[in-house]
Amino acid sequence: MATTSSSAAGSSRQLLRHTLATLAYRAGKTVRDAPDSFATFSTGEKGRTPGHILAHMGDLFDWALSIAKGKQEWHDSTPQSWPREAERFFKTLQAFDDYLASDAPLAVSPEKLFQGPVADALTHTGQLAILRRMAGCPMRGENYFRAEIVAGRVGQDQSAPVREF
Repeated sequence: MATTSSSAAGSSRQLLRHTLATLAYRAGKTVRDAPDSFATFSTGEKGRTPGHILAHMGDLFDWALSIAKGKQEWHDSTPQSWPREAERFFKTLQAFDDYLASDAPLAVSPEKLFQGPVADALTHTGQLAILRRMAGCPMRGENYFRAEIVAGRVGQDQSAPVREF
């Protein structure tokens, strides 16, 4: 890992936490108000169902936390019901954010954590949004630039949209 100043490392860590809050806001929108049947929606292709994608997203943040602690572990979870899987996802995201908010050392750079599990979860959030439209339960578009997103707010409860369309 390249040597960086303490200030730069702290700034990267803070940006990563803001990214997690952004992910929580956007993923929350894709998960919220989806019918339980959405979990098993299939396009008929070889892709994952929304339930499998959401379970994978929870696995990503268990993995991210293990990487941050220097004890990398991966688990493939069997999807649970849509509400339970949503709860699990936000719990794993919270645990990872709590670790980033602490003074605990990171075994890898924030940039490495972003390029692996975090970027993957952002991609999957977009997949869920597309699948919701395909499944006939779309969500409203939004100007995310105007959204109230705050580092540390990574649970299911998010601020109300400022500008939906």
